[in-house]
Amino acid sequence: MIKLLIVEDHHLVRLGLRGILDDAPGIEIIGEAESGEEALRLCRDLVPDVILMDISLPGLSGFETSCRILRQLPEVRILALTAHAQAPYPARLMDMGVAGFLTKACSANELVRAIRTVHCGERHIGNEVAAELAMALLPGAPRSPFQTLTPREMEVALMLAEGRRVNDIARLINVSPKTVATHKYRIYDKLGVDSEVALLREAIRHDLIDAAT
Repeated sequence: MIKLLIVEDHHLVRLGLRGILDDAPGIEIIGEAESGEEALRLCRDLVPDVILMDISLPGLSGFETSCRILRQLPEVRILALTAHAQAPYPARLMDMGVAGFLTKACSANELVRAIRTVHCGERHIGNEVAAELAMALLPGAPRSPFQTLTPREMEVALMLAEGRRVNDIARLINVSPKTVATHKYRIYDKLGVDSEVALLREAIRHDLIDAAT
């Protein structure tokens, strides 16, 4: 039996996912979380086999939550779920160790198949995501500047863009404030920005953070 944790902030979406997965043989939904913080707590308590992770969570983002879960429980398989496959999320998440990536436009059959695939130790990339990754490799294809960031730099960049302080980020990712400051200025250099306001503008422009954040 595959123990599955659903992490999704929209109640109606969770109901829809449960409606699909409750009828899938061999899959047991052991919990639901509507925030990254709640997901971290449930992971420690329930130790799921697979996590269906919405990337666009309020507060602690799905990207940040996935980073922290994989550091604490590297054996957990995370299947990222998002509204779009836009770069740089797919590549950065796969580099980080996420087992699969689907858009919310996928079929019910593909969702169930993907959960089973990643549980078996393989990777699953949805058709839309695969197309986005392939397009990004074409000569002359437009690239997001965030694609130049390492997974750790991406994690720090998102937290900075959300207004978190260096000391708070250091505590969250268990490194020194000096290390976070080093990441910060490398991020600024790679993205060509000189402030957290400029970083936020770039994150919004590249659809990494909602403009309402």
